[in-house]
Amino acid sequence: MILSFFWVLSACAILTGGPAMAIEEPEYSVERKTDRFEIRQYRPLIVAETFVDGDLGDASNAGFRRIAAYIFGDNQSARSVDGQAAGSAKETIAMTAPVTVEPQSLVASKAMDANRWRIHFVMPKQYSMASLPRPTNPLVILREVPSKRYAVLSFSGFTGVDKSQSLTEELIAWTKAQGLSPVASPQMARYDPPWRLPFFRRNEILLEIATP
Repeated sequence: MILSFFWVLSACAILTGGPAMAIEEPEYSVERKTDRFEIRQYRPLIVAETFVDGDLGDASNAGFRRIAAYIFGDNQSARSVDGQAAGSAKETIAMTAPVTVEPQSLVASKAMDANRWRIHFVMPKQYSMASLPRPTNPLVILREVPSKRYAVLSFSGFTGVDKSQSLTEELIAWTKAQGLSPVASPQMARYDPPWRLPFFRRNEILLEIATP
């Protein structure tokens, strides 16, 4: 269930110092903003990602655990750590926000009814591909993502399938009404741990759009 995903996020937040620590987020500039929608240009970044089969809740949980294991030490450092040679040491990577899921394979016309998902964390900007620890699990992949442009709808509360699908359809309709062209599947980003009251939680639907 999606609730399980949030409890995993809670545990990771505690391990990284809890809500008192500043959590790094991807860098972007806002091109256009309304009450509910934004057009953003994201800077290049690196993600650790994995692909998981299942519904939204189960895939979110499994993917989160897999990438969380990578950043908490299921890796081989690219540098020497405490006298251990590169490749033999493990390294802890700081947690970032958000955790993002993207549908890959649809069983229906609705994006949030997908049965295969890409889950990713953005890596802290201090790292390059050369300096990031190598994942021990071959199902975790490091990838460079170029600068991209997104239409974004922000919302609070829970992120169940029906609600997320409705908001996805709303974002797609708004994007097309603005004369913008979607070029990829929608993504859902979650920023907050489970102790945050639902109406204070920050979630987003992101839809990549063509650059003029």
